[in-house]
Amino acid sequence: MYDYVIAGAGSAGCVLAARLTEDPATRVLLLEAGPPDDADQIHMPAALNLLFQSTYDWNYRTVPQERAAGRSIYWPRGRTLGGSSSINAMIYIRGSRYDYNTWRDEYGCEGWGYTDLLPYFLRAEGNSRGASAYHGASGPLSVTDPRHKSPLAGAFVEAAVHAGLPANGDFNGARQDGVGFYQVTQRRGRRCSAADAYLHPAAGRPNLTIQTDALVTGIAMSGGHAVGVHYLRRGVAETVHAEAEVILAAGAIGSPQLLMLSGIGPADHLRSHGIEVLADSPGVGANLSDHPVVTAMWLTPKSRGLWEQAGPANMARWQLTHSGPLTTNIAESGGFSRSDPALPAPDIQWHALPAPYQDAGLTDPAIRALSLLIALVAVGSRGQIRLASGDPRHKPLIDPAYLSDGADIEPLVAGIRMAREFAAARPMSKICAAELAPGGDVRSDAEIRAFIRRDLSTIYHPVGTCAMGGDSKLAASRLTSVVDPELRVRGVEGLRVVDASVMPTVPRGNTNAPTIAIAERAADLISGRAPLAAVEPADLELSAASGS
Repeated sequence: MYDYVIAGAGSAGCVLAARLTEDPATRVLLLEAGPPDDADQIHMPAALNLLFQSTYDWNYRTVPQERAAGRSIYWPRGRTLGGSSSINAMIYIRGSRYDYNTWRDEYGCEGWGYTDLLPYFLRAEGNSRGASAYHGASGPLSVTDPRHKSPLAGAFVEAAVHAGLPANGDFNGARQDGVGFYQVTQRRGRRCSAADAYLHPAAGRPNLTIQTDALVTGIAMSGGHAVGVHYLRRGVAETVHAEAEVILAAGAIGSPQLLMLSGIGPADHLRSHGIEVLADSPGVGANLSDHPVVTAMWLTPKSRGLWEQAGPANMARWQLTHSGPLTTNIAESGGFSRSDPALPAPDIQWHALPAPYQDAGLTDPAIRALSLLIALVAVGSRGQIRLASGDPRHKPLIDPAYLSDGADIEPLVAGIRMAREFAAARPMSKICAAELAPGGDVRSDAEIRAFIRRDLSTIYHPVGTCAMGGDSKLAASRLTSVVDPELRVRGVEGLRVVDASVMPTVPRGNTNAPTIAIAERAADLISGRAPLAAVEPADLELSAASGS
């Protein structure tokens, strides 16, 4: 018997398993559908694209996107211990202060504002730069400056500054705007996933049981109370009971799917699949939000590509010393900017790749090229997750409804034009030859919009499908919340959701660090501990200056 059963060993599940079992009296079972995270490709940073469409990837695809040329778009999601933190590009970004204050002020999520979450970012983080008002140095998640910096990625930073963007050495500090190299979740040249940071150090505890190859198929219910889960382990159906709570940590796709399979969701949709309705919750699977991305790309014939540096010598170098070009996270530099200076926070994120980027990263990278990924991070479009079948082995229907909010396309048009300004500035102008994308013949706004619809894909940040919200009238007017501000599922006892699906809106930036912070705070809520006190960085700086 267990106190807590956690469905999903991704970023949130790993944090919860480790934090809850710090109390030796608390018994936890962690279930993961995928295999262990023991492949070399997981731990070698530069090998991340080899994990796409592998056994470590759920390998989802969206339904055809009406406003993106009718295309079905590939969505990789991690299917192993560590979840997507075991296959991602390792970029450590928290998002804007504005994002979390919006959760609090517009969606009624008390306790989830920027100063509320900052102490959890600090608690999680072990930053190689040391402790400061904005950073933690002793947390389990290793955050470092990149060991490898490609000249092409550096050329983007210099060109963007030359074109007018400010240099920024810390996107998680006092301001987000500007360009620079990203910090990464690595430890001594190896990926530091949530499994590396949290789960593996806790794996020897007698009160923690971890089962891989265990596909959760539904929640066991009794009288409106979640009492356990049903799952398939190596094809054998099993049921396990939870004395205290069931916690879904299966991500923005998996968690709403499990709720609906268990009778918690939009009543008409559930009935259409022959599922008995236990709780009519129209918000389950709704409010899906993601960062869409388009690519500007140039040939760089005089600069060696990363693929040319992946030979035996550098392979041996990484294996022996965990240094050299194979420590790259590919998306080495980037930053944030505003398509309109009147915006309250950045709406565009940049990722500079010293490699070609086509077909959502699935195309062979063996040409010399520099790619600038232009991601919209202030997204108005909302989609949904729906069941394709009542059979839990079937993948759900994913419809992000890209560009369904007509305002979403214009910042991407501005981003393409801005990328061309960077390419015309030194030093990019010295190394960039022919424009591969959008292409020199794509000039007018109408032509750029058509290119965006043909090229648009995901930057891998789906959230919002079990959205958190308060009880206020203002919050109720913004969305139908699935969980309350303590992440308890409305209408059901003994059940919480803790993962990216609870975010009411997608933060401005990569979503791994916010997911870990959510799970850190959730561990306190679940354990009955008082949440950490809110922290204002200016107060920390003043305290440090005074020596107190």
